[in-house]
Amino acid sequence: MGRTEGVLGRFLAFLWLASLLLVVDSRRRQPRCPLSCTCTKDNALCASTATIPRSFPSDVISLSFVKSGFSELPKEGFLHLPALHLLLFTANVFDSINEDAFLGLPHLEYLFIENNQIKSISPFAFRGLKSLIHFGHRTLPTGRCPTGRCRTGRWPQDAAAQDVGHRTLPTEHCLTGCCPTGGCPQDAAPQDNAPQDPAPTGRCPQSDSDTELSSSTTVSASCGGASCGGSVLWRQRPVGSLAYNNLESLPKDLFKGMEALTKVDLRGNLFSCDCKLKWLVDWIHHTNATVDQIYCNGPAPYQGKKINDLTLQAFDCTTTDFSLLKSLEFQSISVETFPFGGDQYVVFAQPFIGRCSFMEWDHVQMEFRNFDNITIPVSLTGTSTVICKPQVIDNQLFIIVAQLFGGSHIYKRDISANKFIKIQDIDILKIRKPNDVEIFRVDGESFFVIADSSKAGSTTVYKWNGNGFYSHQSLHPWYRDTDVEYLEISSKPHLILSSSSQRPVIYQWNKTTKLFERRTDIPEMEDVYAVKHFKVKEELYICLTRFIGDSKVMKWDGNMFNEIQTMPSRGSMVFQPFSVSSWQYAILGSDYSFTQVYRWDTKKGQFIHFQELNIQAPRAFSLVSIDSRNFLLASSFKGQTRIYEHLILDLSD
Repeated sequence: MGRTEGVLGRFLAFLWLASLLLVVDSRRRQPRCPLSCTCTKDNALCASTATIPRSFPSDVISLSFVKSGFSELPKEGFLHLPALHLLLFTANVFDSINEDAFLGLPHLEYLFIENNQIKSISPFAFRGLKSLIHFGHRTLPTGRCPTGRCRTGRWPQDAAAQDVGHRTLPTEHCLTGCCPTGGCPQDAAPQDNAPQDPAPTGRCPQSDSDTELSSSTTVSASCGGASCGGSVLWRQRPVGSLAYNNLESLPKDLFKGMEALTKVDLRGNLFSCDCKLKWLVDWIHHTNATVDQIYCNGPAPYQGKKINDLTLQAFDCTTTDFSLLKSLEFQSISVETFPFGGDQYVVFAQPFIGRCSFMEWDHVQMEFRNFDNITIPVSLTGTSTVICKPQVIDNQLFIIVAQLFGGSHIYKRDISANKFIKIQDIDILKIRKPNDVEIFRVDGESFFVIADSSKAGSTTVYKWNGNGFYSHQSLHPWYRDTDVEYLEISSKPHLILSSSSQRPVIYQWNKTTKLFERRTDIPEMEDVYAVKHFKVKEELYICLTRFIGDSKVMKWDGNMFNEIQTMPSRGSMVFQPFSVSSWQYAILGSDYSFTQVYRWDTKKGQFIHFQELNIQAPRAFSLVSIDSRNFLLASSFKGQTRIYEHLILDLSD
């Protein structure tokens, strides 16, 4: 019996010793407070630390960094502190916050980033902070505390209170310091080194007056007869979070997923109220969180304005771009777009192989594909196709094929045979060297006019008679015309002929004789290669192309065209205006430099430089709209023919 008791006693002693060793070992492995930090039971303050420490006591639920030397808040930099409820950064030198910087902090409710030197913030910096309720404000609502046990400790910022700025504290709420019953002391006002006087359980200490923080603030109380001391983390009036960081902008949707937010303070930053900040204005109008008043630091029209009062209409954040969609492996000298049979088509004139190449839009593959060709063999005399002009009359498609020296022809689309057939030759004695073709309708009748650039040729108007086209009028022989433009001036049909031997001449339609009569010319505009017109709010303008020198924009004043703008030309043979929706453009081609795209500025009443395109020897541009998309087609005499898409961009993205 005695032996049994002895064995049992030794066994129990062994168990006690093993348990004691486990406890000692556990205490020995408990992470210590980093050397650069000051820790209480549940708070840690790190000052002038070069890096973010990797180990803290397990009870730490609030962490502050003051005057630290690390350069960034890295990705997943606080995964080792999943119990954090509060995180504060103030007067540090880090300049960037990386994506997922606060990932792994499911209990974080209070985040303050203030008085730092932040230059960039990742759009996903705050991803995962679903529990965050206060982001930048130090006044918390009264109520029950988030923890359920008493904790002793001191205010974590006492060592840096002089550096942070305004430290007036409302006695409204505590983060820790709760009694086991789950309530907070109510009667005791916060004071330094407060004695452990009994106090009923309930909510946080309250006071009508604010208390200026100069040292640690400790609240002691008795709950249900059990004495306990608690460190109360008071929230100062707004200084906070992303306030006073000299930020000029914030990445879009920075607060996405943070629906629990109730307060955000962004004051003291240098916000530029441009398109990058448009999302913030929209967010302020829709969030349930309270956002303190913030102001624009620029640009000039918004200087000093309240961001909270701005509307989305105050931002003009829509711009456009011509983006290269496709390059075609052939040269071309003209390009035309036209509708026929409910579809949109494109035709290119390929001079070196004597071909009109047709393309159609594939609504399934969403791209241009080959449709058909009109091929005329290139003769030894140098015949080449320079213009393939489509004209639809009474649901019939005609193609005017203009060629150098070898004669020009008219083709018709035979729908039953699904091909083009030649129906007519154009008088070779009048049209020897065609350079441009224009189609138009006057008084319900269909016409086209060919500008002839040969010395012996004559610019001629042709009229449709129901069976074919016949010569209607010869204009201005022996003048080497390079371009013809049809337009209406004061609702009357006109033609403008450009010539290498004289200034542009304006012809007006006579309704009685049904002929064009010379009206005037455009003074002081010698060496104009081509003229194209456009309208802005019913005002008539023309673009005049010069190969070398200055191309010009002129405006009709009711009696004559007056110059309003010049653009330098370096080998330009096309100055093409066109519009896309509400945007008016003009493209000035160049054989020696980049092609220049200009966009009309309504306020200035002129074009402003918008974009450059790299096209070799451009000769023509044409716009086509298909399936709610807009395409710009560019012919190239020496390189690849190009297709660009007109894109609408939102700069606020």
